[in-house]
Amino acid sequence: MAWIILAIAVVTEVIWALSLKWAQMQQTLLAAAVPVLLSFVNMWLLSLAMRGIPAGTAYAVWTGLGAVGVIIGGVMLFGDRLNGPQIAFMAMIVVGVVGTKLFAQA
Repeated sequence: MAWIILAIAVVTEVIWALSLKWAQMQQTLLAAAVPVLLSFVNMWLLSLAMRGIPAGTAYAVWTGLGAVGVIIGGVMLFGDRLNGPQIAFMAMIVVGVVGTKLFAQA
């Protein structure tokens, strides 16, 4: 169950980070409130996941997949550009996360 919660936390992390750029583009009070609310939800989910997963493992998975997700989301939603080396390094992050999960004790 902790891994499912962590997966939801990763998705929330990606949405949170992308909402920061969206809020900057909208420049309204409501748009500014969205990332604040998501940050609380995000941290709560991460803390729940850490009940069943070692903190270092949970944080590594959360930040690694979150970073890759934000990059992909930026490409899809905001027209950010990627090059070959960036894609290769993103793949290495994913390999590291998979390895971390495979060899985790929880």
